[in-house]
Amino acid sequence: MTHESLINDDWGWTVERLGGAAKLMASARASGAFVRARAVRSAVDLLRLTLAYGLSHMGLRATAAWAGAMGVADLSDVALLGRFRNTGAWLSSLIAGLLASGRPQAAEGRLIRILDATTVCKPGRAAKSSNSLWRIHSAFELPAERFGFLALTDEHGGERFDRVPVVAGEIRMGDRGYLQADQLGEVMAQGADVLVRAGWRHARWRDENAMPLDLLALLAADESGAIDRPVWLGRKSGAPLAMRLVAWRKPPAAAHEARRKARQEAQKEGRQVSAGTLAAADWVILVTSLPVEGFASEDILKLYRMRWRIELAFKRLKSLLGLRSPPARDPRLATPWLLSHLLMVLLTEPLVDEFEDSPPSALAA
Repeated sequence: MTHESLINDDWGWTVERLGGAAKLMASARASGAFVRARAVRSAVDLLRLTLAYGLSHMGLRATAAWAGAMGVADLSDVALLGRFRNTGAWLSSLIAGLLASGRPQAAEGRLIRILDATTVCKPGRAAKSSNSLWRIHSAFELPAERFGFLALTDEHGGERFDRVPVVAGEIRMGDRGYLQADQLGEVMAQGADVLVRAGWRHARWRDENAMPLDLLALLAADESGAIDRPVWLGRKSGAPLAMRLVAWRKPPAAAHEARRKARQEAQKEGRQVSAGTLAAADWVILVTSLPVEGFASEDILKLYRMRWRIELAFKRLKSLLGLRSPPARDPRLATPWLLSHLLMVLLTEPLVDEFEDSPPSALAA
């Protein structure tokens, strides 16, 4: 089998995975990405051009030259630019379709969704500076090991615990950035349980009488190294949110490393680390709506440790698919560049499963 036939076979599989040529044409026309056939003859060819530009890291001129050599389309880099600027909404709809088709049924067991976001820099901007980022918001679903939600914003799109639509019965997890009491309440009101890591300063801690609770004093008074008790979080509107506080004292080596990182971060920001931050660094602090019946303290910790799965998924997105700062400053061009990577990670996830599930004899064939 020739190299060209392998490429065509893989491309044919990609088209079928997205519903086939007719469905691609219909969605491209509906979104305005494809209006009429001229230099680019079909929506399939337009998708191939868009993915080639985003995934190969070729510039517009090189992509136009590649398209001519491959017989995909004969057009200039300027004409290609005009085509790509109209593909953002179309790629978003294709991503949404793949996500919907792979979503597991909550009725088959508790659906676990891990929320997190990753960023890439805008071109020509200092890393992590203000007004310099594209932010990719995601929900990684277990046990399916799949991205169940992906959304792209600029730096003004903050991490929100209620950004992802709720599936009744799910368990939704997040790190410290998602400790937002009002949003936790909204998600719980729609039938989900939540599990979020907490920082000692980032919540309005309340006791059963809605009076302020000194979390640091509570931690300092504990002699067992494990806390599991009711707690309430103050909200901007409404009564305090009833939650469960679950905390463990870290092993000495882990606590020492956490304090070192806290000092390093404070030094980088030109401030003095607080005594409270150093004291809280000795603990893993979680808040959850999961009941004690059925979810012991140890189960809560084991559940939260599963959060590392989304970190691996982000590494796969950035290392294997080469997600990095887009080459274009124009948001209408940068957006499809980034979305092409998100589309491809969804397309390749089933292939990873097939490889991992194949017996040794099949892999050696």
